[in-house]
Amino acid sequence: MRHELLVFDAYGTLFDVAAAARMAATRPDAGRLAEVWPKLAEDWRRKQLEYSWLRTIMGAHADFATVTAEALDWAMEAQGLGTERGLRAVLLGLYDQLAPYPEVPAVLGALRQKGLRLAILSNGAPAMLQSAVRSAGIDGLIEACLSVEEVATFKPAAVVYGLVEARLGVAPAQVLFVSSNGWDVAGAARFGFATAWVNRSGVPIDRLPHGPAHILPDLTHLPEIA
Repeated sequence: MRHELLVFDAYGTLFDVAAAARMAATRPDAGRLAEVWPKLAEDWRRKQLEYSWLRTIMGAHADFATVTAEALDWAMEAQGLGTERGLRAVLLGLYDQLAPYPEVPAVLGALRQKGLRLAILSNGAPAMLQSAVRSAGIDGLIEACLSVEEVATFKPAAVVYGLVEARLGVAPAQVLFVSSNGWDVAGAARFGFATAWVNRSGVPIDRLPHGPAHILPDLTHLPEIA
């Protein structure tokens, strides 16, 4: 069926979450980061997600900017960089301007040319999302950036996916939800969205209920299934 609305996860789907550490590692004053940035980026992302889930379970919500900073503190300490406050500020600043994956602008443009509505549904705080979308140059292509801050809990809670119909007036059956996170796809599919999993790393499919309807190596072929 033809979908009326495509809803994208942001971090890891549209925006390269390793870009901040990678860019900081190229600075003349990068020091030890130049050697350990891949591990720091991996730990940072893992802890960011873990903290979002744990805060949801504990009923101790904080916005994604706070969670991102806390995850970075853990990752920096793990790599022996915990005392480098200047580097911390650089990394957090770069995270607000993450580069999109190379195909993103062209794919979103092609989808809009097909007459499809495009939106983002993200754990990101509103200011983080606005900065990333503007920095990536895709603000003119995205109709709405929906943040979990409206319901003060993180994905994959069902109430988060409910923001799409509440804010954009589109029934779940008319939505194609696109994410690089298997757990996010499972939550969206359980809610009733058609789903596409962007498996950039070629990892095994998550053993969760409600798997993806489509599996893509990147976003390039998304217009063909939308």
